[in-house]
Order: sequence, then C-alpha cells, then structure tokens
Amino acid sequence: MTTSHDDNAPIALVTGANRGLGRAVARRLGEAGATVLIGGRDTAGAEAAAESLRATGLKAWPMTLDVTVDADVVAAAERVEREYGRLDVLVNNAGILPEATAPDLERPLDLARFRTTFETNLFGVVSVTQAMLPLLRRSSAGRIVNVSTTMGSLTDQLDPRSPYFGLVLPAYQGSKAALNALTIALSKSLADTSILVNSVCPGWVQTDLGGPDNRAAAPTPADEASRIVADLALLGADGASGTFVDAAGPVAW
Repeated sequence: MTTSHDDNAPIALVTGANRGLGRAVARRLGEAGATVLIGGRDTAGAEAAAESLRATGLKAWPMTLDVTVDADVVAAAERVEREYGRLDVLVNNAGILPEATAPDLERPLDLARFRTTFETNLFGVVSVTQAMLPLLRRSSAGRIVNVSTTMGSLTDQLDPRSPYFGLVLPAYQGSKAALNALTIALSKSLADTSILVNSVCPGWVQTDLGGPDNRAAAPTPADEASRIVADLALLGADGASGTFVDAAGPVAW
C-alpha cells in the first residue's frame, strides 16, 4: 500500500496497535499530528484499526508485523525506509501474558512458557528496535518507548505493601524486568544521539491481555492509559532518557 504523508509530520510505528492500548496510543499520536503505522500480527485487524482512525481524519496505515517473525520485521523496516526514509517514534507495545490464563500456575517454572513470553516481550522488542534503529538515527528527535509494567520492577516485587506483591508470574515479570534493562542499555549506548529511550508502565489497563476477565477487572481504560505512553513518545529535546515512569512519576527499577 502506498501512503501519503506530510514530510514534516513525525512518523510513528506502534507494535500491537490493532487493538487495546496500542490502538489508543496510535490514536493519540495521530491526533498530535503524526503519521502512524499500525503494527499488528493480524493483517485484517491492523487494516481495520487503521481504517477506523483514517475515518476520523487521522493519518494511519496498517503494517503486518508479528514481532517474533524475522521476515515481518525486515519487511517493515524496508517499507518504512522506502516510503518515509526515517522513523521518528517507535512504541514497543506488543506483549503477551500467557501465565494469566494458565491452569497450572502452581508450577511457576514452565520453560516453554518462559520461551514464549520472552520471544514476544523481549526478543521481539530487540528485533524490531535493531531493525528500526538506523531509521531512528535519521530523525532529528528519535523516541523509543518500551511498554513495561510495575510488575517488572524488582523493587516492587519485594515490597509487601505493593498491590502486586502476591502475584507470581515469573515469565511475564522476568520479561519486563529484562525489557527495563534493555531500556537502560539503549539509553546509555544512544546517549550521544538525539534518540531518547524510556520504559513506561501504563497501569492496569482494560484490555484482553491476561485473558477475558482482565477487561472487567482492570480499573484503567485504554484511552486514559495511552496518555503517558504518548507523552513519552512526544518528549521534547529536553526530555529524559533511561527512565521508568508511570502516570504518577518515576517507578523504582
């Protein structure tokens, strides 16, 4: 699909953007003037999400992108280069939580579940970021936002006062702790560039992540949760890098 865009408008890619939080983030970025690429492993879902955003006057285009499929990642980077020549914003939002619906949570050490979870939540982020980094370097204000969670905070996991203290989801929590470590490493390695890299916890969001019961139990609508993610994606030149924040401020690593 050939897309049109304003050469001065930011070009943003959001993974896992065909629904839930990712779609809400894409809408916010579009409303801020960005041309938004709706990354999704479900091609039809990405197309429907992009079409619905375009119907409201936003510039949004679908992109088939399963972050665990190398061919998808390569094709996505080639398309961004061909059609835009650069990337200004990368929101690594795609994530999974298979433990939440597992019938055997009394067995926390399930190697297959660890591999599946890390494949999307960490290795997928590494793959997409590696492919998009040359394009982000061409931006005058590149931004990478890694969607994490307070449940990935080692400090929080050890705090009996935390509302998440009783949750033992080691594959998911471990993948997000590793994602936070990646954020720190990238912020250091890119310190001499204009690229800012941050982790964000959007809160407990009303999405399908974690199974069908999550949407009813979670307190935060996706539209509300998307605000802090979009804010980090649109940080000014004086913005911080290498931080972990939520809507209330810094989150302990």
